[in-house]
Amino acid sequence: MKTLKLGIVLFIMAFALPTQAQTVDEILTTYFENVGGLENLKAIKGIKMNIKMNQQGMEFPVEVIQLSDGRQMTSISIQGNEMKQNVFDGETLWSTNFMTMKAEKSDPEATANFKLNTNDFPDAFIDYKEKGYVVELLGKETIDGAETFKIKLVKEPIKVDGKEEEDVSFYYFDAENFVPIAVESEVKSGPGKGMVSFVTMSDYQEVDGMYFPFSMSQGVKGQPGAPMNIESIQLNPEVVEGSFAFPDVLVEEKK
Repeated sequence: MKTLKLGIVLFIMAFALPTQAQTVDEILTTYFENVGGLENLKAIKGIKMNIKMNQQGMEFPVEVIQLSDGRQMTSISIQGNEMKQNVFDGETLWSTNFMTMKAEKSDPEATANFKLNTNDFPDAFIDYKEKGYVVELLGKETIDGAETFKIKLVKEPIKVDGKEEEDVSFYYFDAENFVPIAVESEVKSGPGKGMVSFVTMSDYQEVDGMYFPFSMSQGVKGQPGAPMNIESIQLNPEVVEGSFAFPDVLVEEKK
């Protein structure tokens, strides 16, 4: 498996552009080129990731499936129990309640907000102007010793307690590799409301001609994040029809 490194052919375009004259669109164009090409990204119909996640000293496997039609699912296995989180069939969003181990539907507001984000598969920056998003280059910032371009992404407003709020994220693109190595955004709901989520990405590797980060961490800005090691990525996976449906729907279909 090839690994994205400095000096390879993918970066010729990046280094040819004067650093002082970078615009946000030049950065994004170079990014798409470096990870395998914009048209190849648009052609992806689905992604399946198998992840080993470490949280509070406990390691457990996680499987994530995302499809271009908006369907997605996260399956977590802990001590022999499989729990599904953020399962979306295109209309209904549901998760397994960790206490009762029963499937529960999300409220209409959370479902509507989640549905908005499904427009961003496989990358929020693809056709951002057509989607009505606003992207702004804020300058440079050092993240974990690496010089980065800080890019602000403003998407469609979301609803929080019935009121519209901006959906803003800040992406940090490595100034040499031109790939994202961190993303931060404010948590709008739930126990962490008001905190700043901070996700890091590294170890970009090739999968069928495309490059994806194989090492990530997720947590609150300023605190150690939970490490995630991606063991495998499969493009355009086969999925079982009905696997995204709320369990009650499956029971009714069998009758």
